[in-house]
Parts: sequence; structure tokens; C-alpha cells
Amino acid sequence: MRYRTALLTCGSVVLCAGAARADNGDTIIVTGQGLGGTRGDAAYDLVAIDHDRLTMSASGRMEDVLRDAAGLQQFRRSDARSAHPTSQGATLRGLGGNASTRALILLDGVPMVDPFGGWVSWAALDPARIGQVRVTRGGGSGVFGPGALAGTIEMSSVAPADADRLAAGISYGSRNAVDADAAASAALGTGFASVSGGYARGDGFIPIIAADRGPADRAARYRQSRLSGRIVVPLGSETELQANGSFLLDKRDRGLSFTDNRNLGIDTSLRLVGQGLWGWEATSWLQVRQFSSGFASVNATRTAVTQSLDQYNVPATGFGGRFEIRPPLGDALMLRLGGDARRVDGRTEELFTFVAGSPTRRRVAGGNQSVVGGFADGSVQPVKNLTVTASGRIDHWSINRGSLIERILATSAFVTNSIFPDRSGTESTARAGIAWQPVGSVTIRGAAYTGWRLPTLNELYRPFRVGADVTQANAGLDPERVKGIDIGAEYHPLPGWHLGGTVFWNRLDHAIANITIAPSIARRGNLDAIRSRGVEVEGGAIIGDWRFSLGYSHVDARVRSSGAAIATNGLQPAQTPRDQTGASVEWHRPGSLRLGATVRYVGEQYEDDQNSRRLTDALTVDGAAILPVGNGFSIELRGENLTNAEVQAGIASDGTIERATPRSVTIGLRYALR
Repeated sequence: MRYRTALLTCGSVVLCAGAARADNGDTIIVTGQGLGGTRGDAAYDLVAIDHDRLTMSASGRMEDVLRDAAGLQQFRRSDARSAHPTSQGATLRGLGGNASTRALILLDGVPMVDPFGGWVSWAALDPARIGQVRVTRGGGSGVFGPGALAGTIEMSSVAPADADRLAAGISYGSRNAVDADAAASAALGTGFASVSGGYARGDGFIPIIAADRGPADRAARYRQSRLSGRIVVPLGSETELQANGSFLLDKRDRGLSFTDNRNLGIDTSLRLVGQGLWGWEATSWLQVRQFSSGFASVNATRTAVTQSLDQYNVPATGFGGRFEIRPPLGDALMLRLGGDARRVDGRTEELFTFVAGSPTRRRVAGGNQSVVGGFADGSVQPVKNLTVTASGRIDHWSINRGSLIERILATSAFVTNSIFPDRSGTESTARAGIAWQPVGSVTIRGAAYTGWRLPTLNELYRPFRVGADVTQANAGLDPERVKGIDIGAEYHPLPGWHLGGTVFWNRLDHAIANITIAPSIARRGNLDAIRSRGVEVEGGAIIGDWRFSLGYSHVDARVRSSGAAIATNGLQPAQTPRDQTGASVEWHRPGSLRLGATVRYVGEQYEDDQNSRRLTDALTVDGAAILPVGNGFSIELRGENLTNAEVQAGIASDGTIERATPRSVTIGLRYALR
């Protein structure tokens, strides 16, 4: 992991550029990147994960390696091979409580969350095609749009200088797991093009722990295919066009009959980047999703399974655009001006209330949302070693055509016929920070911010049931709003050495949560607030062929509630651990063996808002070894959860415990041509 030094230089496009010369003699610089960071980034709590680290993960999964950023968590501890796709939201700083993503997640400047539900299709994100990840902890990243309550995760595609001309690999491992991938990149005139694909399948493990499972439980299979392509071409000496496209087909099973799910995703985007005197970007994107999922109930002895719901069709689309311009104002001042717009449409179509194995009712629910906003962001260096930054944005939002309609299949009679009124509003948010270097190796920084997020269409309109646990929708949900401050310090005693710490306080007003209203029945609602405060510590060092990193997060998060949710007042938000830590060590001599190990600890957390079902803490150990054998080939050995620790991922209302990945080992062969 490369921290602030790398972050402050990543905006220098020359470092990662491929260069050619135009016919008129001008130099054409092809970067494949956006405009990059600004001087004001030094004021915020940023961490970077570089390409080398991304490719050294034992699991090869993006959601796993992102946990290098202290305090980052998913709603469930499971990854995208065994978790239900709708539970895979991401958050930071203890601002959890439901499965929707409370961090803004971007790939090459384009939002990556599901248009209907707000979760993330992690299986579509191949770490090998990502050049760098920047994680900004703390809300209010106004230059990228709304949604950054807990932070912003910016992923950038691998630069041409770092991409292999040809790469391919295949591995086999525990429970008949097969992973295969291939990628190719080549010059395209004075630009470049790349294509990559991957396939993964496995018999999976039985999600329910041995003490609780019965004859009805089986291994949860998965099968995932992905394909992506990228073209970057110069349009003159200062402007380039970047075109991206990706495809995902993700099929999983949840370990019971009738629980298959399927997710089809297509993402496309176009970005124009001007690197001239007036720096500018213009981006447009389109997301298409087609999701389906089955749900089942199992009897108390886990000997029989009955279908409870068939969510057979969830179509959703998201599209939008963004524009930014950076006027030339001199070396001491940088200004970013721009705006963005996005719209999402989606609905769920479901069969439910099964009698004798057949559905008796049908549900259709959904609507659309639009957000249009503008922003201004400025950074100034009034004196040497002091940077001040501030930004603000104004957004207008609307929620339209919301409905929840349920009919009896036999007669087409309405059970529910709710057409919800259109709503709209305006949100103003801001962020400001300061960074001071009293000496060259020390930076002291502070920031304050506000941010907001609309409830998803899923939260607004879709009731659902998992086993015996029912959650009702709430079309009247208000937007979530966060305000917070953090103060931190960074110390860089030597090149490659880093130690930093941050103290933070956040308040998430109108936090959306699943609020228990009766045994096994919850309803989505707005809590008064979630108050979260804590500390994050991170460090790293490079000593010869050795590389070390450490991260720790402690969060004291508490619910503030009244009215129907008064029973949760003072409790921890659901699925929010107090403590998380991780440490990794790597040894790598160029051209020789590469070894790495990662130890992670996650503290106790509660399954539910009532804090009645506790998930125990867990300590896991991962390892990876890569041995070059000549002519571009290498043998890879990777192991997850090597001690086979029980990592509890969920507890049902009847006490049944679900687990995350047990010990898994794979061996593979890889080829790379530079």
C-alpha cells in the first residue's frame, strides 16, 4: 500500500503516460486516466492501494483487498461467491445498519452501485484490471456527486505502462473451484486498447455451520463470467477519448432449494479528458441490470424446504453525465467547477404466498429517481507548507412514479394498490479542510464535511422475506444526511515509510434502518441518527525486499432514536463492529519468489437493530506465493482463512448461524508477456 506520497503524485499524468508524437510535432500524451487529484487532497483522510497489492490478494476478490483501508466493511462478512448479492453494500466509519452502500464507489469516474438496490456487483471488478484505488474516508465528496456519506472509493483502470501485453491464468482449488482469466492490451495508433475476461465457478461450501445444519442444507454453488474492454485514443495533442464497457453474468445458490439468484450487468461509459491549460472532463455512462432471486423457508429441523418468494425479474437502468473544468489560476490556486446529473429506473416483479408449491399472489413495485447538481471546489496555498481547501454543491432531487401493486393470481383482484405521490427537494452540502507541514516529514490535517444520500428504490418500495424474517418497505423514507469532522497527522520519516492516525466524529441524521416492530417483522424507517466516533491508525514500511502494512479502526457507533424505534436508542447499529485490524507482510525479490501473508481481525457485531443476536469476533490468516518458472510463466499458490476459523456472517431469528468462507486453497499457472 502506498499512502499520501503516492496520492499527491498520482495526478501527475506524465508519470503513467504513454507518449507519441503527432504529425505537427506536438507530443501526444495518452494516460487513460482522469484529471487526477488536487493539492487539497492533503487535507483529507486518504489511503491508496496500488496495483501490486491488488494482485497479491489471496482471494483475488476486490471486496477483500479493499479491507486494507482500515474501517471499510461490507454489510455481511461473506464475499461475492457466497453472500446474497443484495447484501453487498459497503461503508466506513461505523455508518452501517442496512445493506445499501453508504460510500460513493466509482470506476474511472463512473458510479458502480446497483441502480435499483444500492448494492455492489463485486464479481464484475477484476483487481488485475485496476491500476489504483483511492479511498477517502469521510463524507461530502461533492465533486463526484451525492452518496458519499461514509467516504469515496475511486478505482482507476490500469495505465498502459503497467498493463501486460498478454496475460492469462488458470487455477484449481478447494471444493472444485476453478478460476480462469485472460487479458490483452495493444497500441491503437497513438492510443491503446485492452480487453479482459474471467470465469469462476465452484461447488461452494455449506453456508450453515455444522452444529445448526440439517438434511435440507447443501453447498452453495456459484458461477461467474465477466468481460470488459477499453479503448483510449487521442483527439489532438491535449485531448483523449476513453471508452469502457463491461459485462457480468453472476449465478449463485444460497445453500437451499429454491434459492438460486442471477445477476446480469452491462456498464458502458465515455469520457473526454482535456489536459491542456484549461483542464476539463466530460463523462457519460449507462448501467443496465437484470436480477432475479429465489427465497425459501425451512422447517425447524431443517429437513424440508418450501419456496416463499420468486423474485423473477428486477430490471433496472441508470444513466448520467458529469462535466468538470479547471481554469488556469496559477500555481497557488486550483479551482474545479462543474455539474452532474443521474437518473435511475427500476422495478421488482415477484410471485409470493406459495400454497402447495404454487404462488397465489404477484407483486410489482418500483419507480424512478433523478438528481441534478452543481459544484465548486477550490484549493489554495497562501503560504509555503499550508494548504486550505473548500467545496460546496447544490442538488435537486426527485422521486417519481413510485408504486406497490399486489394482486391475487387467480382473480387479478388487488391486495395492495398503492400509487405514491411524487416528491422532490433540494440539498446543499459542503466540505472544507486544511493541511499544514510544520516540518517536511510531518503533515497535520483537519476536515469538516456534510453529505447526503437518497433512499434506494429497493428501500422505498420493496418488502421482502428471508426465511421467517419479514421486512416491510417504506415509501416515505427521507434522505440520509451526514455531518462530521476529523483531525489527523501523517509522518513520513523515510521514503517508503508511513505512519498516520485520524480521530473522527460523524452524525448520520435520518439513517435508514430495518427497524423491528414485532417478532420476526421489521420495517424500513428513518432513525433520528447514528452517532459515530472513533480512531483510525495506518502505517507501512519498505525495507529492502520486505514490505509491511498495518491498519486499525476503532468505532463507537450508537443509534439515536425515538418513537417506534425507541427500543434501539443507545444500541450499536446492526452489522457494525467496534474494532477491525489488518496487517500484511510481503517479500519480493524481482525475478524471484514472491511471498505474502495477511492477518485480519474483526470484532463482535450484532445481526439486528435490537442487539439480541451477536456475531462473534473472528481472526483470519491468508497467504499467497508466486514462483516464476521462466519464459513468462509462474506458479501461484493462494490460501484463504488458513486456520479455518469460523467467521459468522449472519444469525436468523431462530438462532441459525451462517458462516463466511472456510479454509480455501488454490494452485494455479499464470503467463504474462510485458
